[in-house]
Amino acid sequence: MKFKIIVGSILCAGLLASCTDQMDYKEYTLYEKDYVDNNFDYTGALVTKIYTYFDQDFGSYDGAMMASATDEAEYAYKDNSIYKFFNGGWSPVTAQSSAWKNSYAAIQQSNLFLQEFQGLKFPEFVVNDDYIANLKQYQRYPYEVRALRAYFYFNLVKQYGDVPLFTNLISTEEVNSLTRKPAQEVFKFIIDECDDIIDSIPMRWSDVHSGIDDTKNAGRINRLFVLALKARASLYAASPLFNANNDTDLWRQAMMANKAVIDSAKVEGKALGNYGDIWAESNYKSSEIIFTVRLGSSNKYEKYNFPMGVEGGQGGNCPTQNLVDAYEMTNGKAIDEDGSGYDAQNPYVNRDPRLALTVALNGDSKWPDYNTSELQTYYGGLHGEPLPGATPTGYYLKKQLNRAVTLQAGKTNEKLHNWVTFRLGEFYLNYAEAAFRYTGSADMIPANCELSARAAVNVIRQRKGINMPVLNGGLSADAFWKKYENERFVELAFEGHRFWDLRRWKQGDKLKSITEMKITKNVDGTFTYTRKTVSRQWDDKMYLFPIPQSERLKNPNLTQNPGWE
Repeated sequence: MKFKIIVGSILCAGLLASCTDQMDYKEYTLYEKDYVDNNFDYTGALVTKIYTYFDQDFGSYDGAMMASATDEAEYAYKDNSIYKFFNGGWSPVTAQSSAWKNSYAAIQQSNLFLQEFQGLKFPEFVVNDDYIANLKQYQRYPYEVRALRAYFYFNLVKQYGDVPLFTNLISTEEVNSLTRKPAQEVFKFIIDECDDIIDSIPMRWSDVHSGIDDTKNAGRINRLFVLALKARASLYAASPLFNANNDTDLWRQAMMANKAVIDSAKVEGKALGNYGDIWAESNYKSSEIIFTVRLGSSNKYEKYNFPMGVEGGQGGNCPTQNLVDAYEMTNGKAIDEDGSGYDAQNPYVNRDPRLALTVALNGDSKWPDYNTSELQTYYGGLHGEPLPGATPTGYYLKKQLNRAVTLQAGKTNEKLHNWVTFRLGEFYLNYAEAAFRYTGSADMIPANCELSARAAVNVIRQRKGINMPVLNGGLSADAFWKKYENERFVELAFEGHRFWDLRRWKQGDKLKSITEMKITKNVDGTFTYTRKTVSRQWDDKMYLFPIPQSERLKNPNLTQNPGWE
């Protein structure tokens, strides 16, 4: 059977890191299968093409992040499609995601490679000096592709629950007759795939053969990626949305899978570093990073989110008061806790250092670097309402932005951006959650483990440059969970987790409203801070996305998720 393969546009911005730290991308055109499978570069390009479907959220909804569909943020422009998540505009017709289309495109591309491009020998290249190195790398491609396919199935199951599951290349007619497999069956497939391929995926590609250049393969998945995918999938599978009967063995499996990430990362010399390094320009080199999506140089994200009133800034995703309230005082107490020392007239003093690294606050200077005035987010200020596009919450975003980007006319520049898919900090938190749910205790050290749930959270709190007080022992289950959830909210803010966490925990009620902070400046130079609650719509059907109506019209065997019929 002949296939025409589109191998074009492999030189895409979605994966580039820098001139010296990237995969070896090339640009190709339309070729027949028998041409592609006689060339190392072309078969490698088929694998590389799958990476272009990786998701990232530097403003997936015309500048809006999914954070703005949660209690993390509010988007400054109410005509943005992100508002459909909570204003009644969400439906199977307006399905609010390209995950179905993109994930299945990646899966079909994976199945194509696994079915049509295995067992090749490339005889025309035998005399080349790099033949053995190239052949060794090619022989690892099937395992790499299976890991990629598992990743895209995870993206589907976390969003839709039950989804069609297939592992062979199928025709359009076959696609349009598929039925949905139970979510736990899909999770099991992902986890089993990771287990089956783990020993065949290298930690470094030069481990396969000394002739393989690691710099040309930077950005390619490795063994830690596979462990991380299994660990995250295991956590989701154990969570209330997918584990209605609270099967504790699923929590045990999640605990051990996340422990395996931590243990392997330690062996590889990975450790928590400076918090700001997570989204720095060279974050892919950080000791904490497991995998990033390489996106090349840009200033688009800064345009979306630099403060309105700063040249070139558009306001964008504005952190909520809900998020700001989550940052504890430096003594480790919540702002509403006795003895915290919180001063409502000086609300940003003596707060968790992650607040100042994540949120641009009224009075901040040099945000961004080319802004010569202090931020004035109060009513009537240079960067506040009623200026069109000004922050509705009283705050602007810092995290994920590069303050050295300049949007001034004649001085505009761009900086490298890489979306963090997996980092070590997440897996300490994942482990803590799973260990707590498995043992029912924050302090118990599970068998064959070294950390209690509380100790794992304390690793995060004590990261370099943050040094928040440790959680003390003896917390009740409810008290620990409150601390854990808060820690996850703060630590992983604007990294694409909150939207999914509240769903897998079945805590959708927290999305029924957000709180804005309205700041006014008094005659004497002091400020008045007034909270404003903004209602949003929530319905339990929103725990899962609707199956796109366009897909159901093509395939009547696709049942709809409950409530979306």
